[in-house]
Amino acid sequence: MSRSPVQVREAMPEDATAVVAAWGTIRRTSTERGVATSSEEAANGIARVAADPDERLLVGLVDDQVVGVAHLLRAAASPLNTESAIYLTHLNVLDGHRRHGVGKALIEAAVSWAEEKDTPHLLAAASVHSRDANRFMARLGLAQIAIVRGATVPALRAKLPVEPPPGAMVSSRNQRSVGQVLAQRRLQRRAQQSAQVR
Repeated sequence: MSRSPVQVREAMPEDATAVVAAWGTIRRTSTERGVATSSEEAANGIARVAADPDERLLVGLVDDQVVGVAHLLRAAASPLNTESAIYLTHLNVLDGHRRHGVGKALIEAAVSWAEEKDTPHLLAAASVHSRDANRFMARLGLAQIAIVRGATVPALRAKLPVEPPPGAMVSSRNQRSVGQVLAQRRLQRRAQQSAQVR
């Protein structure tokens, strides 16, 4: 049985529905967030990425069907380093097309873009729940260097003290602490809500 060749290109707004479907499998199998949920939202995101010279959204195609997706972002490797890195995230290949070279083609395109941008490092993220993706990346020589964790800001705020320690000051003209700023905002919201009730 012969395999169809994999083609990789930048995503276009008309790929929005297929991109949402490809990323939908990530959302069902992990706690990953930040993925567009509607085709309209995805089309807007694709257009925004296409306009940014330091960002790319790639799709892998087999027989003109989108079967894989990867997001690339060129940014500083660290806050203290002048070298940049390509951050490869949201890599996903549809179940029926895995182990057919789609993931490898997407990473090859990422490496080519890194070379084109004279960027010496590539950092890739895979879902902690995807054993296959992590093994695949390890086979390509991508070593584990960090664990990325995520949460919503409200969830984190709920776990943190209302009044932060003295060292966590907001740098502003009047040097108010983060806790003071949040307390003031809460008071303003309560005042607005009570005014609306009247």
